[in-house]
Amino acid sequence: MTGGSEDLRKALEDAVCDAVTGKDIAVAFSGGLDSGIIAALVKKHAREATLYTVGTRDSHDVKEAEISAEELGMSGGYLEINEDDVLEGIREILSITGMKDPVTVSFEIPLYFVCRYAEEKDILTGQGADELFAGYSKYVGLGEEDLKRMMAEDLKKVLELTVPYEKKIAEHFGKRIHHPFLDKNVIRAAGELDINELISSEDPASRKRVLREAAKTFGYAGISSKEKKAAQYGSGVMVLIKRICRMNGQTFAELIEFIRREVL
Repeated sequence: MTGGSEDLRKALEDAVCDAVTGKDIAVAFSGGLDSGIIAALVKKHAREATLYTVGTRDSHDVKEAEISAEELGMSGGYLEINEDDVLEGIREILSITGMKDPVTVSFEIPLYFVCRYAEEKDILTGQGADELFAGYSKYVGLGEEDLKRMMAEDLKKVLELTVPYEKKIAEHFGKRIHHPFLDKNVIRAAGELDINELISSEDPASRKRVLREAAKTFGYAGISSKEKKAAQYGSGVMVLIKRICRMNGQTFAELIEFIRREVL
C-alpha cells in the first residue's frame, strides 16, 4: 500500500477500535466490500460481534453474506423480509424520520430492520465508503475536477441528511449507530489520497481500489473482490416494493406520499 493508503487504513482501524472496544457489536452486513472491511476490524477489536443481513431468501446479499461470513470466521443473523415487513418498515421509517425521497427510504429499509432486531446496542455500518472512494457507477469516466466536485456534493448529502436519518432510526430502537468511514480522520485521510487512486473504469473491479487493497492487507482476498450492489437491490427490497406498488396500483412515490399523510 502507498503511504496515503496506509494512513487511511490506520485511520479506519482507529475509528472502529474507538467505537467497539469492550463492547458487543452488531454489524449491518451485506457481505460486500464495505461492510466486509468493517466486520473484519470489528472482529479484531470488539468483545463480541454478530453480522446481521437483511433480505429475501434468494437475494444477492443473503447469498454473499453467507460466503463472506465464512471467510471472516464470524457468526451471522439472517433477517428474512417479505412484502408485509417492508410495508410496515416504510410506515415506521416515515413516522420516525419524516423522509420524503423514495430512493432514501428504500435504501434505509435494511438498516431499519437491523436496528429493530439486533440484540446489541451498538451497530456499525459501511455507510460513506462509496462517496469517499468513488464507488458509484455515475463517477466512471469523470475528469479529476468533476469527480472531486461530485464526490464532495455526495459526501455532504450523506453527512447532512443520511446520517441524521439513520441516527433517528437507531435511537428509536434504543441503539447507537456508528459510521467508521465517516470519522473525521478517515475523511481527512481519504481526502489526501491521489485522485488517480480513485478514478475507475467501467469494470466494477476497478472501483474503490484503495479499499480492495485494504481488504487484502487484512487477509480477506474474497471480500476484496466483491462487486457493489445498492442495499435496496442487493437485499431484494426493491422487488418487494414493486410488488406492493403493483398490488396497490401506485408508483413508489405515490405510496410514500399516501403513507406520509397517514403517519405525519
